[in-house]
Parts: sequence; C-alpha cells; structure tokens
Amino acid sequence: MKLLQLSPSELRQRLAGQGVWLRTGPFSLRVQSSIPSVAKGLVDLYGQFETRESHLAFADFHVELNSPTALRRWFRPQVDFSFDGSLPFKPLPLDQAFPMLEWGLNWCVSMHAHQYLIIHAAVVEKNGLAAILPAPPGSGKSTLTAGLVLSGWRLLSDELTLIDCHTGLIQPLPRPVSLKNQSIDVIRHFSPDAFINRASHDTAKGTVAHMRPPKESVRRQHEPAQPGWVIFPKWMANADTQLTPRSKAQTFMFLAENAFNYSHLGTDGFRVGTALIERVDCYDFQYSLLEEAVAAFDRLADSSAPHATI
Repeated sequence: MKLLQLSPSELRQRLAGQGVWLRTGPFSLRVQSSIPSVAKGLVDLYGQFETRESHLAFADFHVELNSPTALRRWFRPQVDFSFDGSLPFKPLPLDQAFPMLEWGLNWCVSMHAHQYLIIHAAVVEKNGLAAILPAPPGSGKSTLTAGLVLSGWRLLSDELTLIDCHTGLIQPLPRPVSLKNQSIDVIRHFSPDAFINRASHDTAKGTVAHMRPPKESVRRQHEPAQPGWVIFPKWMANADTQLTPRSKAQTFMFLAENAFNYSHLGTDGFRVGTALIERVDCYDFQYSLLEEAVAAFDRLADSSAPHATI
C-alpha cells in the first residue's frame, strides 16, 4: 500500500510506536518519531511511496528523530537523528526536524551503500538517457533539477547519483527535492502547482524547503537509467544560456573528488568512474533564466540517440 492510504492518526501512531516502513529506490527504511513536523513531512512528500507493516518487513536503515531529553521538549526544543541507536550528528533546533531526516537519509546512503559509486550530484532522465548534474552549493543545481522534473524529466535523485558497480547504470533514488533560499520562490513562480512544504529557517544552509517528487518518478523508482551526460550547471545573473564542451579528464577528476566512496571502493571506484566517463558527453552549462535552461536541456535530449545498452 501507499503511505497516503494511512490515516493521519494511524501514521502518527505507527511513527511513535514501531515506526513507519518506507521503500525509496533500492532501499527500505524504518522511521520512528513523535515529532508532528516529521509526520506532516512524510504525509506531504512521501504519500506515493510504498509502506508496509514495519514489524513484518526488513529495513536497510532504522532511524529515529526525537528530542534528546524531556527538558528539551519545552526549553529551546531540539531534535536528535539516531541511526541504529547511534547519534552521528549534533542536535538541531526542533523546527529543522524534517530537513534533518532528509539530510540523515542522505548520510545513511552515502556511508553504507557501497554496491554503488556514489557521486554528490543530482541526476535526471529523458528519452532514455540520464544527465548527471554535479555542482558546488550556490550553482543553481537544485533549482535546475526542480525545473527539469516539473517539465517532464524523470527525477532520479536531487543529491546522490548511484552508479551500479556491476552494470554501470544509474539507480534511481527519487526523494523530495531540497530547495534553498531564493530557489523556493523561483520554483513557486515557475510552477505554481508544484507542492513545496513549509520552509525551515536559519539552518546551516539558510532557509530550506522540499518539493514533492513527481508521481511518475516515484512509480518508476526501480527502473535504472543509462548515463548520457555529465553537465556542470552554473547560475549567473544576466548570463546567456550556454552549453560548452568540457574535458573528460577534468570531469573524471572532479567526480572522483566528489564521490563519497571513491577511495573506499579502490580499484572498483576507478573502473566504474572511467567506464562512466567513456560513455558520456561532458559539458559546462551557464544560465540565468530557468525557462531557457529547461529548453536547452530538452533540445539536448531530443537530439541525442541512446548509446548502446550494456
């Protein structure tokens, strides 16, 4: 069944008890929390995801979000993120409970899913080919990702590109898209029908909100994609929309440096990374207008025939 089929009271009861089981991409997780904003975030953003009775289903990740002490429920309320009973992070203000869940789940995957080469990059797909979008903070990556998936591209991930070490294909992980600061209003203006949850303010990343992943992307979350491009986006005020070829050697070095587990995988990391670079076209991309950026990506997808299947 889907999470949206649970009544609000049943969801809160499960969260506060044995937890809520969810399937997201190749991973299953069990979330426990008595914090109302966590329940609200799951209802608003994960309604299309599969759920089961938590005590009957295996979970890859067991996470819990609750106040660190009883006193903290009343005096400067805080929230802890617990993974298998350990606390990998310092407490955050209670208002940041749902963003902390999202950040914590990213950490769970990046630290433990070593069957994949995990690159810190968004990834979207159209016409059978995926575009990997690595970029440092402030580059407009998440804004561009949201604009693309609201314009017919399939969301594979907003943060983590998972390259299967055996097939070289990209495994989808289509969770909510994280939007920060001005990007929130940009996407609301770009697509008034897009669902964006309540913003959390004064986080380490500024003001943060999350956009619900498209229903079709969730439905196809077990369908891998073939890599087609690595594109480095950069938003620049008043810049012309421009796609410029980029050195494959330079691209490989950047991806290796921004892969969470490249060193952990050793020779497999090098093998998977070099095989990826051999298959894709590499570009730098600058833009100022989101509508023009989406149109440029659409032209690229429409003009590119899929590579041969592995």
